Amino acid sequence: MVYVLLLAGIVLLIVGAEMLVRGASRLAMSFGISPLVVGLTVVAFGTSSPEFAVSIEAVYAGQGSIALGNVVGSNIFNVLFILGVTALIVPLTVSRQLIRLDVPLLIVLSGLVFVLGLDGSYGRVDGLMLFGMLVAYIGFLLWTGRRAHTSAETPAVLLPASAGREATWWWNVLLVVLGLVMLVVGSRWLVDGAVTIATLLGVSDLVIGLTIIAAGTSLPEVVTSVIASLRGERDIAVGNVVGSNLFNLMGVLGVAAALAPGGIDVAPAVITFDLPVMIAVAFACLPVFFTGGRISRWEGAVLLAYYVAYTLYLIFAATSHDALQMFGSTMLYFVIPITALTLFVLVLRAVRGVQIDDEAAS
Repeated sequence: MVYVLLLAGIVLLIVGAEMLVRGASRLAMSFGISPLVVGLTVVAFGTSSPEFAVSIEAVYAGQGSIALGNVVGSNIFNVLFILGVTALIVPLTVSRQLIRLDVPLLIVLSGLVFVLGLDGSYGRVDGLMLFGMLVAYIGFLLWTGRRAHTSAETPAVLLPASAGREATWWWNVLLVVLGLVMLVVGSRWLVDGAVTIATLLGVSDLVIGLTIIAAGTSLPEVVTSVIASLRGERDIAVGNVVGSNLFNLMGVLGVAAALAPGGIDVAPAVITFDLPVMIAVAFACLPVFFTGGRISRWEGAVLLAYYVAYTLYLIFAATSHDALQMFGSTMLYFVIPITALTLFVLVLRAVRGVQIDDEAAS
């Protein structure tokens, strides 16, 4: 029954998020809000709403480690797994806005979250500051959205095939309400099931949050990005991931830290391993995105392989497996340096290519 509860919670989260995205995006469009604002706010909130619901429920249940692990694990999962899988299906195109604004902002926020956690907890002041940055970010999108004259590079909203028939406003409101109800119920079931399983298996709440819950709550992003790539809307797949990661750091972690009675404790393992991995993943986005403005299939395979390696490390560490030391040494002294060198060479070639093009143009 515990596994049934866990699975049912994940299903409710997926369905609820889908209903919320559809209803809220149609309402936004009916009020004349630009596609830019809809794509970077409504869709980002909709696909990250499971993380938000689960983290808030975990905080009130006294499981702050699950809330933190959910945010960190989801951000790692979004980049390595989702971009990896979607790039394997179809090479992804990266918009200029992501390279110039959103990815650098993601890197800065990831570093800020690391610094804020060095004192061992995320308190109310930290949470309010992160949430205030989210409000400023949305305000900036509203300001730039009004000035935009085209949405050629704007993440659009994925609507079902039947969306051509204009739904009435009350139906859209009903979708939003039902979606929120499903998210609340689904998050409660998912957290209860995950905590029970963690207790039975002797696995820490943090590891459960970094793996099962992070993957489960990121399923809306998986579905959205895969469908986008199959439909040829490749920029949506990338924008969905980056936007969701930004919302996770500023919105999900910010609100959870602000509402947690005693703050969210940060375990030493998070400081020494998980947060640095999240920062490294954010940094990896920039050179991968920069090289030709696209994510090729081989780059997607590298991202996916790193997520498999990250998950294996968590499993080995949780079970104190004999292969942990050899596996960690191989990743630290062989795989990571080779990957970093490869990315550096690709960026160097891309920079030289841009310089040659500029010289030819002049």
